[in-house]
Amino acid sequence: MKTIYILWLRQLKRYFRSKSRIFGSLAQPLLFLLALGFGFGPVFQKAGEGNYLQFLVPGIIGMSIIFTSIFSGMEIIWDRQFGFLKETLVAPVPRFNIMIGRTFGGATVATMQGILVLILSLFLGFRPVSFMLILPAILMMFLSALLFTALGTAIASKLEDMQGFQMIINFLVMPLFFLSGAIFPLSGSGALAIVARFDPLSYSIDSLRVLLSNINNFGFGIDILVLSAVTLIFLGLGSYFFSKVQI
Repeated sequence: MKTIYILWLRQLKRYFRSKSRIFGSLAQPLLFLLALGFGFGPVFQKAGEGNYLQFLVPGIIGMSIIFTSIFSGMEIIWDRQFGFLKETLVAPVPRFNIMIGRTFGGATVATMQGILVLILSLFLGFRPVSFMLILPAILMMFLSALLFTALGTAIASKLEDMQGFQMIINFLVMPLFFLSGAIFPLSGSGALAIVARFDPLSYSIDSLRVLLSNINNFGFGIDILVLSAVTLIFLGLGSYFFSKVQI
């Protein structure tokens, strides 16, 4: 447990010490909230779909979480190139504990980013259905962040250069985001709604919409079940690939 805690704490310290990283990672969500929230808001409302900002904010929170969490896998490649990973792996501790500590740390950082986006959205006019449901929403953020951090760890464990990792992640993240229904409703989307059912980010965003905006698509129980199952799968894959890392 000490190994997991130390590696978790390392991720948090790196995050809090990089003020530019904190503010820089808020630029894209803020742009989406302003450009889409106020740009498409009147169109969305005229179509009888309600307040677009209430619909959009959970999607932008999901976007912030997936970008932050899945890109945390790059730190494995970074540590490998600068020797820190070698020092970690030769320590007399199970590699599984190392992987879990890094993954929990990355997931915690991504959850903090999601919370910051939620706070930012409050200043733009977003109002959750109930402030009592913010804590369950944060728990769903962490579950989602854990899922995508484990995925990023699994991918990074198989790669050795950061450029290749960035190319693969960009190719993976953008379809996951745009096919999740983060910025448009899935109802009436036809084939796109079917594709979204195979996107784990869809269930993450749907769970946040249920808790924060009272908008339900798949069902909250289904969201939890799918996210929990996929998280366990990716944690298993991540731990297996990390155990095979060669220095």
